[in-house]
Amino acid sequence: MTASSTRTAKIRERQKAPTNRDVAKRAGVSVATVSRVLNGSAGVREGVRAKVMHAIKSLDYQPSRTAQRLRAKRGYVIGLVISDIQNPFFIAIVRGIEDAANQKGYSLLLCNSDEDAEKERQYLSVLRAESAAGVILASTARVNPNVGALLADGIPVVAIDRRISRPAVDSVVVDNQRGAHEAVSHLIAQGHTRIGFIGISKNIVTGQERRAGYLAALAEHSIEASPHYQVIGEPTLEAGQRCAKLLFAATPQITAVFAVNNLMTQGALIVGRELGLRFPDDVSVIGFDDTPWAPLISPPLTAVAQPTYELGRTAVEVLLERIAQPNKPTVHIQLASRLIVRASTRNLCTTHTGGDVTR
Repeated sequence: MTASSTRTAKIRERQKAPTNRDVAKRAGVSVATVSRVLNGSAGVREGVRAKVMHAIKSLDYQPSRTAQRLRAKRGYVIGLVISDIQNPFFIAIVRGIEDAANQKGYSLLLCNSDEDAEKERQYLSVLRAESAAGVILASTARVNPNVGALLADGIPVVAIDRRISRPAVDSVVVDNQRGAHEAVSHLIAQGHTRIGFIGISKNIVTGQERRAGYLAALAEHSIEASPHYQVIGEPTLEAGQRCAKLLFAATPQITAVFAVNNLMTQGALIVGRELGLRFPDDVSVIGFDDTPWAPLISPPLTAVAQPTYELGRTAVEVLLERIAQPNKPTVHIQLASRLIVRASTRNLCTTHTGGDVTR
């Protein structure tokens, strides 16, 4: 046999060698499950593990050492799926998650869903196939069927910022309703009764909770919640501008605006200035989210500050506890927000510095 024919024979032999996909097919499981069995990962049922091991033996499957080393590294990777990487709120959360993960020897794989459920599904599928140690998810919906596939493969999930009701998973969120209630109550205490609301799509749980806080504060003071004062859009700068244009055009009588995230607040400020409105002389403004630029603009923005870095760190702690104790009860952690009062709101019950008596 020539050297060339020997090499050809060896290539053919390697081509015939069984793969992990062959093992998965023989055992009737996913490739990710085969990987978890090979890694000795927790969360695989004994019956499933036995089927995989039987398939490995019957096929005489020999996993490559390189692949095993790569899989071992992936065992220390945490997947993070957030909805908008351009939002400063999520940037601060990522910082907290990355710091906490690195301190525990884990790397972070960041995915941006753009509030797109299909894009989110694709990323979760990739993280599942890569056998991530766990996933932290800012879900596009309260009910998320894609999470179930991760849990079935023994990959724990922690919901961050937005709680997931089905399937039930650990969550780390902010008390959105209370934060919004405090912001609107502050405006009411300053004499405002015609308070505009720029909110987020009903599909996003944070938007529902912040609107509930707005409505609750109005109801406590017997103020009618006029639907004309409420506009809803996506949590983006562009949507904030569109909502603000609608609100200011339809209800010029409003004296204050509460916007439920920092990008929409920024959009409202841009539109207000384009229309020649003075803040807070013509309209007071409060935003949900405090950002680095909030105290720097003129006037400095009154805002509901969220503990973003702490949200991220806490999510990692909860995830690692779940990895260590897969069967422990589900936990839901709710952190408090804080209202920071600056100059973008004014008291209608006092005399204005320009000499006009306010309403």
